[in-house]
Amino acid sequence: MADSGAAEAAAAAAPAPAPAPAPAPAEGSVIAVHSLDEWSIYIEEANSAKKLVVIDFTASWCGPCRIIAPVFADLAKKNPNVVFLKVDVDEMKTIAEQFSVEAMPTFLFMKEGDVKDRVVGAVKEDLAKKLELHMAQ
Repeated sequence: MADSGAAEAAAAAAPAPAPAPAPAPAEGSVIAVHSLDEWSIYIEEANSAKKLVVIDFTASWCGPCRIIAPVFADLAKKNPNVVFLKVDVDEMKTIAEQFSVEAMPTFLFMKEGDVKDRVVGAVKEDLAKKLELHMAQ
C-alpha cells in the first residue's frame, strides 16, 4: 500500500498553476464591472481610443433594470464601436456615488472622461436617441 502522506506532501510542495488571465471582453457585448481596478482599466482604454462609453447603473432587485437589460445588450451588439458597461450600484457604491446615481436604471454617456448625458429610467426610446446623438459627435 502506498504512503498517502508522502503523496500529499509532494502535492502540497508543487506550485499552484497561475490563474488564467481574464479574457478580453468581446466588442459588441455588455461588460459587467466588479472592481474599481476593472472600472479604471475599461474607462482608460475607452478614453485613449476616444470611444463613447455607455454605463448602465443597475441593481439586482430593480424590476425596470431587468426589463431594459436585453435592450441594452441589443444596443451593444448593434454598436461594437461603443463601450457598454454595467455597474451594480450595490456592488460598486463608490462609482455610483461618484456619478450621483440616485435612481435605477441610470444610463450615463461618457466620452474622453467627461459625462456628456444621462437617461434616468427604463425608457428604451430615450436610450436609443441619446446613443445615436452621442455616436454622431
